Amino acid sequence: MKFSGKVHKFGADVDTDAIIPARYLNTFDPVELARHCMEDADADFPGKVKAGDIIVADKNFGCGSSREHAPIAIKGAGISCVIARSFARIFYRNAINIGLPILECDEAIDAVNEGDEVEVDLGRGQVRNLRTGEVFAAAPFPGFMQEIMAKGGLINYIKWKRRKGGIHV
Repeated sequence: MKFSGKVHKFGADVDTDAIIPARYLNTFDPVELARHCMEDADADFPGKVKAGDIIVADKNFGCGSSREHAPIAIKGAGISCVIARSFARIFYRNAINIGLPILECDEAIDAVNEGDEVEVDLGRGQVRNLRTGEVFAAAPFPGFMQEIMAKGGLINYIKWKRRKGGIHV
């Protein structure tokens, strides 16, 4: 899986309340959640984000509550990938479960700026800053986890595997 897009950069410890404020948790509709995605961290974000854009953040992205609304809002906003120094574990799992590509890439966080264009190769675990040409290495996900993200999440992946005869319930 490859992505390229404009960077929206955030700091450390962006919690799920900053990603999608609690006042909007009365829906799971990705379109509605996207209208409010990151608005408490950057009030202009919902109006400036474009499909394919990429969030780059420091450590502990997605900390706080275990709500699935956070990665749903990000994916609904059109973000193609989130790159962070580290993710809160429950956000990490929720992102994979709903098919939101994420990548931990320590080196890229300091070298990429707001508005840069980056290219991400999830399969190879690479981030390329198209402004500078620098390439940063990250550990790629195992093949089955890449398939989960490529299929749009765990439920779609299981349905796909069942159709192929790979899972028997």
